[in-house]
Amino acid sequence: MRIAELSRRSGVAVPTIKYYLREGLLPPGELTSPNQARYGERHLRRLRLIRALIELAQVPVASVKVVLQAFDSETMSLHERIGTVHRAITPHRQVTADDDVRAAATAQVRELIARRGWAVEPDAPAIATLVETITALRALGQDSLAGHLDAYAEAVERFTELELAAVTSHADPDQIAESVVIGTVLGETLIAALRLLAQESISARLLGPASASGQ
Repeated sequence: MRIAELSRRSGVAVPTIKYYLREGLLPPGELTSPNQARYGERHLRRLRLIRALIELAQVPVASVKVVLQAFDSETMSLHERIGTVHRAITPHRQVTADDDVRAAATAQVRELIARRGWAVEPDAPAIATLVETITALRALGQDSLAGHLDAYAEAVERFTELELAAVTSHADPDQIAESVVIGTVLGETLIAALRLLAQESISARLLGPASASGQ
């Protein structure tokens, strides 16, 4: 397909596609003349992945380039490629809190990982994110929520196993890696939306007018 058709099918404007080509995010097409190129399904799939990373996960272009370089690596294992993606899309946050509160949160997270036997690298950015989240909860007096960490971990582990079982059904390692990334990005949105719906429903049952009139 020509670039106009690639734009139509991907929903990405032609100037943006050209920008991705210049930045090396999108591989060049097959030249059919000095100023014309042909693109294929690989380009379409890559564009959809780039959009998911930039528009949904809010990953900076520089980090997207790192992710795509990992995808195209012929030396990294699939596990290493997925780990590179996770590090690129995990935001780095830090809240202002007492050192003792952060130390307690850090100990709680480390104990959780050890207790569940999770095989994660000590410098995984998600560890820092979890520590900062628990630190914020404790600083705001929400210790009861922080106390449900094991229950959250149990639920997350169950649906993550389902996710990975689904994506590893692909035969192509590139498709597996892409599916993991897209599943991670869109899965966050999916889980957040389901949680809000469940929260609204349970809140209506426990705290709504019908609940109050029944007391």
